Amino acid sequence: MASPSTTRPQAKQRKKPTGRRLFQHDRGLGVRWVAGADEVGRGCLAGPLVAAAVLFDLHALGPREVRALSALNDSKQHSAATRALLYPVVMRTAIKACVVSRCAPGIDDRGLHRTNLHALRDALRRVTAGHPGEVLCLVDGFRVPPFEREQRAIVDGDATSAAIAAASILAKVSRDRFMHRADVRHPGWQFTSHVGYSTPGHRDAIQRQGVSPLHRLSFDSVAYPQTTS
Repeated sequence: MASPSTTRPQAKQRKKPTGRRLFQHDRGLGVRWVAGADEVGRGCLAGPLVAAAVLFDLHALGPREVRALSALNDSKQHSAATRALLYPVVMRTAIKACVVSRCAPGIDDRGLHRTNLHALRDALRRVTAGHPGEVLCLVDGFRVPPFEREQRAIVDGDATSAAIAAASILAKVSRDRFMHRADVRHPGWQFTSHVGYSTPGHRDAIQRQGVSPLHRLSFDSVAYPQTTS
């Protein structure tokens, strides 16, 4: 009688660390220097729009540097604690980094979309200024107004490109720190808890206290009943 065949369980394939996958994407672009830019705070009711850019020399990044950023990913996929750990690693690994901020009155004056594109372009300009080599600039989602460097817009760039993901970490941590300080200067709006986004708690605070100097008055939001008229 033949013995029943046995099926061995298949070994689980180890998932490639996200950071390694993102750096693999950037290396596949065939360039040495790559700059990435991303923004945070575009959809907030209050607080600045913050854009960041980083410049990587891909030829200088060895296994140790890539391993240190193995958890790198879109900042929205990380907890605040993990972002805080990644922030100094990005700063050490990038050959240059830049963060720019656009305040609520500026957003109201120029419009959100225009402010966003110009902030991203300014961050890329600053991070590549004076660099003698050819730099490919990558932007999350949008092409920015033309400037002196080659650029590409990448859909879901912060989950695709290491340079964009690194920029998203810098932008998110920088903006959150600003909003935590703002909570001390403007008590009652609970900026630490929602960092300016339209949450029930934030909308309730607006109903109680009206708007703060950090609120974007040009936004057509149900959170602003008669308070901005």
